[in-house]
Parts: sequence; structure tokens; C-alpha cells
Amino acid sequence: MSWKTGKKLAAVLALGGLAATGAADAQLKAIKTATSISSAERKQGTDAHPQLMAEFGGAYNGPQAAYVNRVGQNIAVQSGLSRSASDFTVTLLNSPVNNAFAIPGGYVYVTRQLMALMNDEAELAGVLGHEVGHVAAQHSKKRQSAATRNQILGVLGAVLGGAIGDNGGLLGGLGGLLQNNSLKVAQLATLGFSRSQELQADQLGVQYLRSAGYDPLALSTMLTSLANQTTLEARLSGGDARSLPEWASTHPDPASRVRNAQSLANRAGGNGGTRNADAFLASVDNVLYGDDPAQGVVEGRDFLHPDLKLRFTVPNGYGMQNGADAVSVSGNGGQAQFTTGPYSGDMNAYIAAAFKAIAGNAAISPGAIQRTTVNGIPASYSTARVNSQSGQVDVTIFAYEFSRERAFHFVTLTQAGGSGVFNSMFNSVRRLSTSEAAAIKPRRIDVVTVGRGDTVATLARRMAYSNYQAERFQVLNRLTASSRLTPGQRVKIVVYASR
Repeated sequence: MSWKTGKKLAAVLALGGLAATGAADAQLKAIKTATSISSAERKQGTDAHPQLMAEFGGAYNGPQAAYVNRVGQNIAVQSGLSRSASDFTVTLLNSPVNNAFAIPGGYVYVTRQLMALMNDEAELAGVLGHEVGHVAAQHSKKRQSAATRNQILGVLGAVLGGAIGDNGGLLGGLGGLLQNNSLKVAQLATLGFSRSQELQADQLGVQYLRSAGYDPLALSTMLTSLANQTTLEARLSGGDARSLPEWASTHPDPASRVRNAQSLANRAGGNGGTRNADAFLASVDNVLYGDDPAQGVVEGRDFLHPDLKLRFTVPNGYGMQNGADAVSVSGNGGQAQFTTGPYSGDMNAYIAAAFKAIAGNAAISPGAIQRTTVNGIPASYSTARVNSQSGQVDVTIFAYEFSRERAFHFVTLTQAGGSGVFNSMFNSVRRLSTSEAAAIKPRRIDVVTVGRGDTVATLARRMAYSNYQAERFQVLNRLTASSRLTPGQRVKIVVYASR
């Protein structure tokens, strides 16, 4: 299951709404878990692994990868699925979202962004143990029967009222496009679990922590950081679509989940055991934080891609998420994606191919292609009106010729007559100058030693952000405004790095 905040697939360690009282008692019953990895599960995992890697930006190639693999394999063998650590493939993903998940076949994943939110090795082990627990308890087998339909309707529901019917070609095409073709992978990795399944995975994660010699309270402290991150993300964007972490929106009530995890830890023996903060901080030092400029960056309402030398701005109140090969945009008035495709200089053929990719096997009849110029860039657009059970909807392709060999386009989905909500976005696309592109720099984690006179306030001012510096610093280190720092203590800050 996914631990992601603010991005496309459903989330992990989502906070279930059960109160602490009675929840831990109810789940302390023995959980029936698998005792091996079947050949069918290995094939399932092997087939899904490349898709997941593509969806989440591929493997992160920093020195942190070996460390994460070692910790992940150690916690995974506690599950009893295999006694051999080499049967588990643990991947650190180059993704700017807070996410972790595991799939059948021994594949376990955590993003560099979630790793940066952690403060010690035990928290890393707790996150990965929770995910392995879902696999050991075979939760994925119990949630896939209606997954495809439910997730597509979840994506289109804001526009179509959730009643688009069974038009397989159009539904599948739009659903696949608007989710960056991730549905087949999402079924395995990132569909929401039930509250009871989340609580069972928490219980197993705590058990794995204890058996591996870690502090069982680590899962609850990690959940605390995630709850704090939820609050911060909502404040950063005023509660718009990009801000609310999906793990929180799928399973709200973070405080309840934290209390339950604390109760589980107490019943497993309370605190005590390894936290290994020093080794963890040494490993997380210099890890990439936030968007990778090679994949483009989101700055407020702007998307900028230094390598492609382009930028655009989404309408006010709309959220944006940057994927591996598309940027998704969503708001109350509609949804969109910005992406590209093969281009040989024929814009008519390019737009026709984009509509065909959307429609699948369904009949769709776009209107005449209109020509225009946007900030000096030749552009073309067309709209198709499509019937659905909830009424007519408009699908618009708005494409830009950046060169005779390269084009980009938006595809938007709105209620009939509503495509104008994206006019400002269509007209905002422009080229970046060489100097503008060069000015876009990545952010990285810098682990620093607290000196005499350093405070939360003084260190927060070193954060590479123009707003909410103190709040970002506090969440990153699980601190409060009143926390006292000790000389020699190690903390994380976010700094700009050269490309």
C-alpha cells in the first residue's frame, strides 16, 4: 500500500479512524499469515516490478539504496515468508512523494521522499515491516475484485458524478490516461486497504520490529511525522487538490492511528531496542528532496522543466502532480494531463493519435482542428463531445509544436461547455530561456550538527524555501516550536544543490 502524499496513486499507512481504546485488544489475536512465496506470486511481482519502477521514477542510485536494501531485507525475513534475505528485492525509488508499498513476490519499495521524513533506522524498518505485513496477511487478494472499476470512477467522479456507466472503451481510455496508465500496477500495489487490514499490518509491523531488535514504538513515531506532514501540506496550499496526502484522505484520523500503534508497541514490550539514528542520518545525508529537475519541478501553480525548457501555470485552485511521463492537473471544474507523444511534423496526425489513445475502442468524433499561436509557439486544438450516463462531457486536446521533431499537449476532461476553465493554462505555456532553465536547482537533505546558540528558529532560516521555513524544519525533524536543541545533536535541513 502507498504512503504517498500529494501524488497520484492511493496511499499507504493510511490512518484508520478507529480509536485506541479496544483497537489494539481486538487486533492482538493471531493473524494468519503466509509462510512462503509461491511461484505464482513471484511471477506476479516480477511482471509488476518494471511497471512500478516506471511509475515511480525508477530506482534512486545514491548510496542510500544499499542501506535501504539491507534494512528492508532484514525486516522482511521477520515475516516468515522466506528465511533468505535474497528472496526480497527492496528498492529505494526516485520519487518526490511520501510513499512505500510491497507486492507479492518479495518486492518492497520506499521513496526517497518518505525516507527523508524519517529520523532513524527503526522508523525505516517499521514502514517497510508494515508493508511486508500486508503481503504476509495476503490483503491484496481480498481487495482486487472490484478494484479496476472503483478506481476509475474515483478519478472521473469529480467531473462525471461517478456515473459514467460501462462504456469500456471510453471509460478505460480516459481512466488510463488520467491516471498515467498506472491502473494495472495500482491494483497490485496502491489500492486502499480496509481499516482492519491497516490495523493488522500495524500489528505485524510492530511484531517484526521487536523480533528484529528495533524499538517497537518506531512505527508510532513515524505515523506522528506523517500526521504532521498532512497538516503542513494542507496549510501550504490552503487545502487544494495537490496538498492533501492521499494516505490521509483515504483513511483519515491520524491521531487515532498513532495512539493505536503506541498501544501495540506497549503490549509488545514498550520502548527499548535499536533506533540507530546515527547510521540512518549518515545515510540520508545528501539525498535528493522534492522534485528531480530532470523530471520537471512543481513550484506553486507553475510547472517548469529545465531540460525541455518549458513552463506552464495551472488555474487558481487547481492541484498539480508530476509523474514520470505526465503532469496531472485536477480541480472542481475538470481534470487534465500534460504529456507528449511521437511527432513527425504533422499536427493533425498528432492530435488524432492523442484522441485515439483516449478513446480506445469507443467511437469518439472530435471537432475541426483550430490553429493558433501561444507565446510564439504554434498550437492546435480540438474538442470532442462525449455522451455519458451523467450527461455530456468535453474532451479537449490542446497541442504545441516546440520543434519539427517534438510536440506536447494537454488533454482535458470537463463537463460539456466547461473547457474554458483551462484557457489560462492553455495560454500560459511558454519556452524557458537558457538562464531560466539553469536557475532551477534541486534540493537535497543536509544533515548538520547543532552548534552553540543554534535554535529551531535559526536553523529553520537555512531551509531552501521562501515560506513556512520553521514549520517545514519542525516536521522534517519531528520537533515543535518549543523544542530545545542540544549542541552536537544532528538534524536535517533542506538546501539547494548544484545540478
